Amino acid sequence: MTDKASASRIPLTVLGAGAMGTALVRAWLAAGHPVTVWNRTPARAEALGADGATVAASAAEAVAASRLVIVCLLDDASVGAALEGADLTGRDLVNLTTGTPAEGRTRAAWAEARGARFLDGGIMAVPPMIGDAGSGAYVFYSGSPALFEEHRDTLAVPAGARFVGADAGFAALHDVALLSAMTGMFAGIMHAFALIRPEDIAPKDFAPLLVSWLGAMAGSAHLAADQMESGDYAKGVVSNLAMQVAGNATLLRTAEEQGVSPELLTPYIALMERRLAEGHGEEDGTGVVELLDLRR
Repeated sequence: MTDKASASRIPLTVLGAGAMGTALVRAWLAAGHPVTVWNRTPARAEALGADGATVAASAAEAVAASRLVIVCLLDDASVGAALEGADLTGRDLVNLTTGTPAEGRTRAAWAEARGARFLDGGIMAVPPMIGDAGSGAYVFYSGSPALFEEHRDTLAVPAGARFVGADAGFAALHDVALLSAMTGMFAGIMHAFALIRPEDIAPKDFAPLLVSWLGAMAGSAHLAADQMESGDYAKGVVSNLAMQVAGNATLLRTAEEQGVSPELLTPYIALMERRLAEGHGEEDGTGVVELLDLRR
C-alpha cells in the first residue's frame, strides 16, 4: 500500500461491486479518491453510494465518468458484456477480473482497438486483506508500462502493485501459477490431516508442526529454479529421484494402513516413477517438469 496517491486523489470508476469490488472501492474512498461505481445488481452499488461513491445507472455512464476505469467482475465474458456499449476512447482500462493469460492478451487487443490503454491484473489477496497495509496483499499487473507508471500510486492504494511485464497475459500467468502451487500445498495438508485423523492426535497440536515443515521445505523452490535455468536437474541434489521414489512406497503403505485414499498423492508419484523409468534416477525431482510440457 502507499499514501502517495493521497496527494492527487484522482477520480476513478469501478465496475463490479461484489466482495472484492466493494473492498477495492472502500479502500479508494478511504484514501480520498472520488469513485464512481456500477454493478449489474444495483443494490450492491447503492450500498457503496452510502459510503460516498457516486452510483452510475449503467456501465457506459460509469466509464464516461473517469479516465481510469477498474473492472472487477465475475469472468472475462462479463467484462465484454459490461463494456459492450461503453466508449473506451482515451480511457485507461485496468481489468482485475480473474482470467487466463490468453484472456488477458485477447482483452488487451480488444481494448486497444477501441482506443484504450490496458492493464490486466491478478489479485493476490482475499477481500478482508484489501486496504490493510499490514496484510501483505498485492496485485500483479501486466500490459501498458506507461499506464502502470502513471497510475502506480493510485493502484497501490488498496494493495501493493507489482508490474510483471508488457505482455498482458503475464499478470494472470503469475496469479494462476501461484494459485496452482497453493492448490498442491492444500492437497498435501489435507492428506497429512487425513493420516492422523483416526488417531489420538489433536489437529491443533499437529498444525504447528505442519506449518513449520512446509515453511522449511518451501525454500526448495530456489534450488528448483536454479536447476531449471541451468538445465542441470542433478545440480545440488540432496535426495535424488531414485531415493524419493523408493520412499514413496512408505507413503502409500502408511495411507493404506490408516485407511486413507492416496488419490491426492498418486498423480505426482506416478510422474516421479515415469521420470525414473526414463533413466533420470540421479536427478532431483525437478525433472518431472519435463513430463508436464505438452508441447514436447
